[in-house]
Amino acid sequence: MFAEGTWLELVTEEDAAFIKRFILCSGSLKELAGVYGVSYPTLRLRLDRLIEKIRAYDHVQTADAYEKMLRGFYAEGAISEEAFKSLLSAYKQKNKKG
Repeated sequence: MFAEGTWLELVTEEDAAFIKRFILCSGSLKELAGVYGVSYPTLRLRLDRLIEKIRAYDHVQTADAYEKMLRGFYAEGAISEEAFKSLLSAYKQKNKKG
């Protein structure tokens, strides 16, 4: 969907819709919260997770697609820190052997 090798690879269709709505609301979180029918803190949390997802991708220049995806899930809060570290460690160990 997006250019390969950029943070846009991590963007789901739901994230893309969120970004589009954010832009159409001129970056107003208050207005966007109204569009989604949620509180400002709820919307802020979603935006913060998206920001962390992008940062996770951008800060790991050498990571492959799997590791970037895993970091994205962690940044979104989809997996716990413990699960993230365990999966990443197991993946790196597998790659050392293979």
